[in-house]
Amino acid sequence: MHDGGKKAIIAAFFANLGIAISKLIAWAITGSAAMLAESIHSLADSGNQGLLMFGARHARRKPDAEHPFGYGAARYFWAFIVSLVLFSLGGVFAIYEGVTKLAHPHELGSPNWAIGVLLFAIVLESFSLRTAVRETKPHLRGRSHWRFIRHSKNPELPVVLLEDVGALCGLVLALAGVVVAHVTEDARWDAAGSLSIGVLLVVIAAVLAFEMSSLLIGEAADVDDIETIKTEIETSPSVHRIIHMRTMQQGPDEITVATKIEFDRSLDIAALADAIDAIEARIRVEIPNARLIFIEPDLFRQQTTSVEQA
Repeated sequence: MHDGGKKAIIAAFFANLGIAISKLIAWAITGSAAMLAESIHSLADSGNQGLLMFGARHARRKPDAEHPFGYGAARYFWAFIVSLVLFSLGGVFAIYEGVTKLAHPHELGSPNWAIGVLLFAIVLESFSLRTAVRETKPHLRGRSHWRFIRHSKNPELPVVLLEDVGALCGLVLALAGVVVAHVTEDARWDAAGSLSIGVLLVVIAAVLAFEMSSLLIGEAADVDDIETIKTEIETSPSVHRIIHMRTMQQGPDEITVATKIEFDRSLDIAALADAIDAIEARIRVEIPNARLIFIEPDLFRQQTTSVEQA
């Protein structure tokens, strides 16, 4: 994991842990459903940062006989687990707590405590989000943050960004629920705040699960990387054409390239081997993450589809 991802995760971990403790104290004093939902949400987020760090550590293991392509996909797996934790421990619990308190309203005690803690949490969460946004900027490459989340091959920064945005929105919803419940003396508004937080977390968890599952199944490399690889192959002097090419993102820092190429037919075996080595070297200079490159010499056949050629 690059340093930016580590900084964002560490900032989020300490912010969420501090926020969770303060929220639990406020819940114990006020009995607010929204505060309890937010407490569980922050505890879940703290655990999620730990899972992301564990996944990054696991992914650094070297390839072995059982996993010859390495462990890079572990970062995608644990990011997917984060989405499940956010859904179950965060979203579903908040919805359950909201429904329960709607059916059995509980009058708030010392709402000023809840308001103070929520304002304090908003400040801490804003610093965490600011760190995540700052560390994301070098990776945007002209894209919006939403497009970065949708297309990034790095799981940690999108997860932290979505969690921090969800946490800030949840804090605002909790604050609104507590304030309106206090002003109207109707505790059902507090329960409505908990329900809103739950729905928000379920939506964020669904987005995360969708994106991480796509990476787990196996996505192609970034479009710019694919074009660079094609250029390096096609501009090689011994190459006539690319018959077809496949890429797969094995992990955030690992790309596998498999391609069939029509070479100059006058090359002998030794010259062909040198040409293949030269192409691999050219690709790795431009795309260091292209760890595994498989090049198969072949003849182009117009009538044969690329699937049949594979």
